[in-house]
Amino acid sequence: MKINVINQAKVPSLQIQFLKSWCQKIQKELKTRGFSKSLQNKNLTVVFLESAAAKKINLQFRKRNYATDILSFESFDSSSLGELVLCWPVLKKQAVKHGHSTKIELGYMALHGILHLLGFEHEENEAEAIEMFRLQDQIFEDISIQYVNRSRSPSGQKKNPRSRTARS
Repeated sequence: MKINVINQAKVPSLQIQFLKSWCQKIQKELKTRGFSKSLQNKNLTVVFLESAAAKKINLQFRKRNYATDILSFESFDSSSLGELVLCWPVLKKQAVKHGHSTKIELGYMALHGILHLLGFEHEENEAEAIEMFRLQDQIFEDISIQYVNRSRSPSGQKKNPRSRTARS
């Protein structure tokens, strides 16, 4: 998977390098789970926007009048997986809210968006939501061990700082 980045939010280059590396790890994890054909020789476009532009797109496409963290757009081009539109200010705020780095937030949301581009959904059906978030948390756990100095619970088990159970 080739990652093309459009940076309209002045995201630091280290964050973009991290994103590209993280997306390669996502691809590897998804391939081990049977998604190799869906990702083979695909381009993924990632667009970083400021809040005003993200709000405008969210209103236009989802009829929601606020800047959201990520939007996923499928492509009609067979060589493209699609496009992820990320709002950098929202991601930074969410990272603070959840008590972790912007890299972790960026990685988690990129994974979330890629799963949407592969057809996973969580807003319409509870069973599909459970399946999507279970897969998302498993993949995040498998990838994050390489990037995160992870905390441990009192029982010694690793904790995912962005899992659905940790978030609520």
